[in-house]
Order: sequence, then C-alpha cells, then structure tokens
Amino acid sequence: MKISRPVLLAALATPLTACSGSQSVLEPSGPHADAIWRIGWIMFTGGALIFLLVIGLTVLTIILPQERRRWLAQQNVVIAGGIVFPVAVLSLLLGYGFFVTRGHVGAEEPTLRIEVIGEQWWWRVRYLDESGGVRFATANEIRVPAGEPVEFILKSADVIHSFWVPSLAGKLDMVPGKVNTYTFSADKPGVYRGQCAEYCGAQHALMAFYLVAMEPGSFDAWAAGQADPAWDRVAAELKYGRDLFIANGCGACHTVRGTPATGDLGPDLTHVGGRLSIGAGTLPTNIGTLAGWISSTQHVKPGVSMPSFGNLESRDLRAIAAYLESLE
Repeated sequence: MKISRPVLLAALATPLTACSGSQSVLEPSGPHADAIWRIGWIMFTGGALIFLLVIGLTVLTIILPQERRRWLAQQNVVIAGGIVFPVAVLSLLLGYGFFVTRGHVGAEEPTLRIEVIGEQWWWRVRYLDESGGVRFATANEIRVPAGEPVEFILKSADVIHSFWVPSLAGKLDMVPGKVNTYTFSADKPGVYRGQCAEYCGAQHALMAFYLVAMEPGSFDAWAAGQADPAWDRVAAELKYGRDLFIANGCGACHTVRGTPATGDLGPDLTHVGGRLSIGAGTLPTNIGTLAGWISSTQHVKPGVSMPSFGNLESRDLRAIAAYLESLE
C-alpha cells in the first residue's frame, strides 16, 4: 500500500501545524523515522476507516425502520464484523509492521559507535574507537556523519531514561544494569532535537539534547579537534577565569582536559563553548547564559546536582563564563 506523503500532510496541515520542527515524527529525516512514519499513517488510515464504518452502522441502526435493520443482528453478520474482520485487519497490520521493521534491524554495519549514558538530568556521551575504548567524551550534544549508520550504545546511571530523536528514529529505553543498542542514520546534514521520553524525575522535561548531522569530512575534522585538550588561551581575562574555575572547586565535578580539572560527576566541559546548548538543551550557549547558569543553577533547573554559585562577584562570574565559552 503506497501512501502519498504530500497528500496526507496537506489534508492534516491545519490541525498539525504545531507538530513540525527539529523534533517531529511528521518530518522524518532518516530511514528508521521514515518507516515509522509510514507504519503510523497506515495504522491511522486503517483506524479512521474502521471508525467511519462503525459510525455508519450506528447511524443506520438509528435511522432505519426496525424491520429493515434486523439483518444487522444476524449471527453471521456479528461473527464477520466482530471476529473475522478485526482478526484479519490486525493480522495484516502486525505482519506489515514486522516486515518493515525487520529490514532495519542489523541491516547495516555501523561506521561509528557512540556510548550514551542517561543521568539525572543530562546525557554523558562517549565516542568509541574500534576496540571499544573512549576516543573522547562530551555531553548533551551528539554529532554524527550524515548518511552513515551510527550505533548508539545506551545505558543508564540511575533510573530508567528513554533515548529519542523523533526525526531520525523511534525511542529506546535506557535501563539501569542493561545495555541496549540502536543503529540509525540521518539522511542529510542538519540539527535534530532529542528528548528523554521516559519520566525520570523532577527535571525530566529539561532533559533534551541536540543531534547534529555533519558532512563526513566536516565530522572527521570536528572529531579530531574534540580529541585534543582544551586550548590554553593567553588572554588575561581568560586566564583569570580559568584560575577561578579551578579555585572554586569546579574541577571536582567537571573535566577540562589539559587542566587540573579532572572531575567525572558532571559533564565534560573540555569543548563546552562549541556546543549549541547548556543544561541539557535548557539554554543556548553564550557568556550570559553560562554566567546565569553558574550563579543560579538551582533556580534554572531545581534539583540538579550542581549547586548555585551565587557568592561569586559579577566580574568573577563573567570571567569564568568567558573562559568556558572560549573552550570550543
């Protein structure tokens, strides 16, 4: 059964205008998401036809004279409509679903493996080499080469989370003590928003991330830069901010490779200035939001492990924020 995507989208354009964007199942940008899109529309269409059939029969029983609607109560009609028809329809839909999804399980050998660990309430991201060792780590943002299958190794550090990039693939749970794997790709370069799809605590709604699909050549250059330590800029203000970052104990929780900051409790900040957002998609990355996050973490995202550093003077706060923004 072939469905014209433009026709369906045009028919539902008005009620679904709020469902578009970088986090939408209605705008698939990968083979897995496209398969889900087709299965969804087929089931929606089938359900709508069955609904109309039931409504039509209900209307007939109301408007037809009693002697003309007796055929609806005949045994063969009840068996055909109440048993044979639903069993046949559901069996066809189940078979179609298995047929489509089977073609996407283990179909391609991944060219890249990324370990993603869900934590309350952020994402620890590790890029792996061929032996399974960690090439480099980042957080709350995933970059991949467009057009190439990527295997995501999904884990949880605390409670059940769910990894979901609606425009690229379906959701898969991250269960403590269990490792799930998921391989999918992005058809073209772009920025796609992901979200934790399993309630995981107070800040579940603010546990998002961005998946950036890049041209393969650009991705290789980016990955090579990410493996390098933080660039030790020489500007006086940045050195001052770096020293304040270390002096205030930030290195006890965060890593900035190439500095004394080697903490592992929070996100790796080695190249935080090059990310699209901070706080797991909560704020865009710039000096102002970095300063606001540091001074008022518990106001912006109550309950996270990082305390608010409201004791810092505005000059010192801006210096730390400028240093972090420079870490690209």
